[in-house]
Amino acid sequence: MARYEWIQRIWKVSFAWVRRHKFLTLIFILTGWIVLEIVTLPFGDVRRLKTANPGETAFMREHEQQAIAEGKHFKKIQRWIAFSAIPKDAINAVIVSEDGTFWSHSGFDWFEFRESIERNMKEGRAARGASTITQQLVKNLYLSSSKNPLRKLKEWMLTWYIERTLSKQRILELYLNVIEWGWGIYGIEAASQKYFGKSASLLSREESARLAAVIPNPRRLKVDRETPYLERRSQLILSRMAAQGL
Repeated sequence: MARYEWIQRIWKVSFAWVRRHKFLTLIFILTGWIVLEIVTLPFGDVRRLKTANPGETAFMREHEQQAIAEGKHFKKIQRWIAFSAIPKDAINAVIVSEDGTFWSHSGFDWFEFRESIERNMKEGRAARGASTITQQLVKNLYLSSSKNPLRKLKEWMLTWYIERTLSKQRILELYLNVIEWGWGIYGIEAASQKYFGKSASLLSREESARLAAVIPNPRRLKVDRETPYLERRSQLILSRMAAQGL
């Protein structure tokens, strides 16, 4: 009986404290929730990526669920290709297009981040992104396409960890093998076979530029469809590669 009374006393005191400090209680709850979200991040999975290729990614599952919700047929096509088999032109085209400082940054491009904020504030919309290849990989593997602060925090934590766990070459190999290149098309090997009828190891410089050009929006921009935008974007990538001696 004494134990029951002791528990009741603690409960009353706690409840009274919460009523007097509602805002502080809310802060404690939110902090605890954020800490729990962080400690349950897939750090172990990241370590396994040193030697093991990932299976189905978070984005693949999200795309399949979207298709089911919309009553559409969804078939995932992905074929893995080793980094050593991917032409340098394809690698350079993707880096020039998506993350020009990939080899030198530690996961974040702070200059692009600042430029993105300034432009988005000026135009009042999300006109420019600033995600590095590593950040894009993290989102594809483990997160979602939503844009909430907690997801962004998870992205930053995992980006920091991946950059300190995997080599740059491995990060790029994973990225080139899991990103979307059209409805149900994942990875550069599947994309090359779909759009050009050959292995990615045989991609030409121009074909590599076309593939890199559609990465920002692979469902709207079609590799095998001639459009003024795709032509301009491809030529811009080729020009940047030439200017950098690539």
